Amino acid sequence: MTEARTPLHTRSIRLDGYARPDGMLDVEATLTDVKHYDLPNWARGPLPAGQPLHRMVVTMTVDAGGTIRAFEARTEASPKEVCTVGAGNFSRLVGLSIRKGFLKAAAERIGGVEGCTHIRELLQQMATVAFQSMRETRVKRYDDAPREKPVVVDTCIAWSSKGEWVRERFPDFYTGGGEDASGASGVS
Repeated sequence: MTEARTPLHTRSIRLDGYARPDGMLDVEATLTDVKHYDLPNWARGPLPAGQPLHRMVVTMTVDAGGTIRAFEARTEASPKEVCTVGAGNFSRLVGLSIRKGFLKAAAERIGGVEGCTHIRELLQQMATVAFQSMRETRVKRYDDAPREKPVVVDTCIAWSSKGEWVRERFPDFYTGGGEDASGASGVS
């Protein structure tokens, strides 16, 4: 890029998965928005450049089966005080399972004026981090010859039931015939 650019807005998102001593896991997420210029007429008074206009901190506790057991969200910075109320409503997600239909079910509980757009935007990434953090539990379960189709099968091209990886890892759930999902030959 040859033209000079001026930074205007930065959104930072951090997500971490943690094992807990009780066998559950916590997913922590932080979303921070900053402007690179002063906002003199901000809803809550002047906002200097670099100060967070949004900062949401969320902790989701999930059991080994992927069910949300606790969900705490707080808004540390926002344009309006009422935003903190929306964060509090996310405890309604307790009891939901992270699986197909999770985002739709979450939207039914905290969609629209019941929640916070910024925290809702974190849910998909938090679910992914929970799933990735449960890897050791899933690997043990998969190594015990699963009787049901593993949840990862047919979730993406790498886990296609017609693909090489599924043929190798879960032969009972392999449906391919000689080509994997990318069209390449799966048989050598």
